[in-house]
Amino acid sequence: MLAVLAFAAWKGCAYLDRGSATAASVSAPLDATQSPAPAPVFRCDGRQHCSQMTSRAEAEYFVRHCPDTKMDGDHDGVPCENDSRF
Repeated sequence: MLAVLAFAAWKGCAYLDRGSATAASVSAPLDATQSPAPAPVFRCDGRQHCSQMTSRAEAEYFVRHCPDTKMDGDHDGVPCENDSRF
């Protein structure tokens, strides 16, 4: 009877170890060679109006970093609020 209990305990441990290895592989972090997509790079080039922008991110960059923009009429920090493209 002791041999049967020992065998059952051994099999149970093997089952638990296999299950924890599977759980560990599922929650493993992403491969170190994978990197997030790079942030878009914008530069001030004299454009001032929403019609000259290609994205809301670009308009936000211009309002924050470039002089003399005309994209935030109410000065709330949100450019091109009425532009339906964004």
